[in-house]
Amino acid sequence: MKNSFKKEKLGKMLTTVFFAIISVAYIFPVAMVVINSFKKNTFVKTDTFSMPSGESFAEFENFVTGMTFGGYPFWKSVVFSVIITILGTFLILLFTSMAAWYISRVDSLFCRIVYYGCVFSMVVPFQMVMFTLSKTADTLKLNTPWTIPIIYLGFGAGLAVFMFVGFVKGIPLDIEEAAAIDGCSPIRTYFNVVLPMMKPTLVSVAILEIMWIWNDYLLPYLVLDRTLFKTIPIHIQYLKGSYGTVDLGATMALILLSIIPVIIFYLTCQKHIIKGVAAGAVKG
Repeated sequence: MKNSFKKEKLGKMLTTVFFAIISVAYIFPVAMVVINSFKKNTFVKTDTFSMPSGESFAEFENFVTGMTFGGYPFWKSVVFSVIITILGTFLILLFTSMAAWYISRVDSLFCRIVYYGCVFSMVVPFQMVMFTLSKTADTLKLNTPWTIPIIYLGFGAGLAVFMFVGFVKGIPLDIEEAAAIDGCSPIRTYFNVVLPMMKPTLVSVAILEIMWIWNDYLLPYLVLDRTLFKTIPIHIQYLKGSYGTVDLGATMALILLSIIPVIIFYLTCQKHIIKGVAAGAVKG
């Protein structure tokens, strides 16, 4: 009995140490970004792992340089990123939740094809379609911050439909039948009955999509006109001087500014991610 207790205690301790090492490995790059964002560019290159102090301390100079570099104000990039993230997430939540409800309630060959098509889209690498996507976006005029969310709807639909379908299958059909008896149309049933019950998965999908769209670099880079519209990742990538030199201090400063909102948002809503993923994975 005593030996088994010791083994269990040793196992818990080793597990704690193992995950502590993993946590440090994940936190270390973020710590390096924070440290180097307050150091002068020369010291970022030559003395990367030291703390900013004395001659190497740049105060807020890197933040000012990054925000005004190249004559393109950083606040415009923030506005474009916010517009794309909010519109893209809204479209994904609205249309995929409606589609998932229909797929779950209508047992037909068409619905099964649509569902498995959405699931299959999650395993298709973006690199396979990015060149044709760029041409298609230009042809259909989807190359602005107000229209690119339609493209995000297409790429984000797979995971969202998969999660919503799993959750909707767990909602009792009797509730919707009662609403129909009371005179609710399908649209009213969805918005007044089904949608409020989908809140855990709605929040979970919203968090995942916001983090993806906010940090996405490749899709806006391929689709948007970079002389007019730059998202935050594109703005950071263009922090280059003559002969391709990069101001690493300013780059670190803007990276820090871009990840702070996402970290705060994630820490605030992480419990909803676990709750929503579990609900969509287990039910049905």
